[in-house]
Amino acid sequence: MADTIADKVIRFNQNLEYTGKLPQGFKVLNPYRDNPETMKVMREFYFKYYHDNNKRKFIVGINPSRHGAGVTGVPFTDTKRLESKCGIRMHSAYTHEVSSVFLYDMITAYGGPEIFYKRFYINSPFPLAITQLKKGGKWLNANYYDNEKLFKMVKGYMIESMQKHIALGLDTTKVFSLGVKNAQFLERLNQEVHLFDEVVALEHPRFIQQYKSKDKDIFIEKYISELGY
Repeated sequence: MADTIADKVIRFNQNLEYTGKLPQGFKVLNPYRDNPETMKVMREFYFKYYHDNNKRKFIVGINPSRHGAGVTGVPFTDTKRLESKCGIRMHSAYTHEVSSVFLYDMITAYGGPEIFYKRFYINSPFPLAITQLKKGGKWLNANYYDNEKLFKMVKGYMIESMQKHIALGLDTTKVFSLGVKNAQFLERLNQEVHLFDEVVALEHPRFIQQYKSKDKDIFIEKYISELGY
């Protein structure tokens, strides 16, 4: 039997490694190397929802957070939603990620994980978590575009990662960017190496959940309208 999307994504994640340079004060976290259970629950997730070769639309985040995919290995999915919405329990960690709350409320409104993941694939141009050293010695989430030097250093790796995602058989006529600024940087990548015909910007789930929660239902309707069925 030919490899399914699940087989290909799992292989991609198993081989994930960033060996390039980073500016001082930044580091990359690899959950697949740091916690053996991450690999286990990630495999369960993809075999549950992607064990086929259906063509899917591509939703692109920024880079994993250290409380979401940086722990579970599943984009925009903390351990709470992994268990409550996807039925997959993680024993070695317990995380709450703000973006995951909005995304799964939207997925529920769309029809639930089985219907949603049959039509969409989510990942990020930089597929590993990035953290930055802040005052007081704390390492906090960082976005690949927070620092122009960082962006230039990881750009080649990001393009290569995006090409590998697309090779899964994704629909490239329209890509959906989670985050307006993210869309601007995806456009820059797209100008350099044509990846998509069109980049559609959606407000980032974290922004909506933190600052626009009163209008959450409006944003959920917007997401579903833009994404289509």
